[in-house]
Amino acid sequence: MEATEIRKLAALEDRHWWYYERRVLLARSLRKLGTPGAALDIGAAGGGNTRVLRAHGWRPVALEYGAEGASVARERGLSVIRADARHLPVPAERLDLVTAFDVLEHIDEDHEAAAEIRRVLRPGGTVLIAVPADMKLWSAHDEAVGHVRRYDRSGLLDLVEKAGLVVDELWSWNVLLRPVAAWRRRRSTGSDLDDLATPVNLGLRAVIAAERYLPVKSLPGVSLMMRAHRPA
Repeated sequence: MEATEIRKLAALEDRHWWYYERRVLLARSLRKLGTPGAALDIGAAGGGNTRVLRAHGWRPVALEYGAEGASVARERGLSVIRADARHLPVPAERLDLVTAFDVLEHIDEDHEAAAEIRRVLRPGGTVLIAVPADMKLWSAHDEAVGHVRRYDRSGLLDLVEKAGLVVDELWSWNVLLRPVAAWRRRRSTGSDLDDLATPVNLGLRAVIAAERYLPVKSLPGVSLMMRAHRPA
């Protein structure tokens, strides 16, 4: 992701509906896990999700490839390392949790990153993954933010299982707003990360929050989310 996009994300993510709800979903997932331990947030950008991990008692490190993202995370008081997700500077079987939100789609050799996640997880350790869904939604937005692919369910399952991880849950997210996203991205000429008017932002937040309670997780969405673990 370009430095300008990282700074834009950092400025918006505390209030933007997309990032707000993603933090809610992360917090809900963390509450399902056991005692907090050592965690690595891969592709942390400005560290928004890393702060959620810390707030829930984990000992997180933000891992970011780009200099700008690492700089923003440090400015926020987070522990940061700069590294490539394909070559994690972490000893084997050291971590209780890895998060990889919106990172695998940026990596040509995503299988190498998945294998590294398995390597650094302790037996029984958890990985939480989020990726953009469905190449039918490919647009100028994907090109602007440096994506090399979008995933379908079978592709993401295959990637994770070949790495030696066991999938616990796989679900769609941003289902209700998929028609809007598809319409907008057909007309987009760049990233669709915008600072929205407050009423619009709150309205979109209400719609996306409704998905927590509706039976829509098996329907096509804009993103896929997954919880998996390294076998004990």
